[in-house]
Amino acid sequence: MNPGPTLPLTIGLTGGIGSGKTQVSRIFAELGISVIDTDQISRELVKAGSPNLHKIAKYFGPEILLPSGELNRSRLRHIIFADSAQKQWLEDLLHPQIRSLARKQLAASRSSYAIVVVPLLIESQHYDFVNRILVVDCEENLQIERVMQRDQTERSVAEGIIAAQIPRQQRLSQADDVIDNSGSLSELKDKVRQLHEHYQELAQQRH
Repeated sequence: MNPGPTLPLTIGLTGGIGSGKTQVSRIFAELGISVIDTDQISRELVKAGSPNLHKIAKYFGPEILLPSGELNRSRLRHIIFADSAQKQWLEDLLHPQIRSLARKQLAASRSSYAIVVVPLLIESQHYDFVNRILVVDCEENLQIERVMQRDQTERSVAEGIIAAQIPRQQRLSQADDVIDNSGSLSELKDKVRQLHEHYQELAQQRH
């Protein structure tokens, strides 16, 4: 992986649904580190009135929009969850734009290193500017409980989402660093701080 000279040391943060990626990225941000969230970029790209949303409505039909003109995310998720060809169409539309904007934000970063949050980092193979992969991990049962609680959804739905993602062991096998997020928030903060120091050292070694 070979980032351009203008990019900082770039850590790709990933993990299964309900593992705690958002929580971990928030702690890095509190430590003064630039955090680029590809989910957030994706939301911006499909906001009401955007050219991308117009293309999505034309492809999937007007029922993909809420009365407010915004994207009906749960309906879209349901459609692409059931049809890999339609999922591929959506990814072909959005993913190159997401990567390009993530790279731009990285180039503008002023912290010693930067975090890019990419839920499907292992699957995508397109983030060649990422120097290290950090996986946030926990037991599958804990993931299911967290998803049920967060999304107010049934166990079968949570299990279905996890089953559709790559296996936990496959994700862990690709990791340079792993944060086990099975414990308390204070334990998590300690683990992030330790990695923060490690990444600062690595960033210094590059210069």
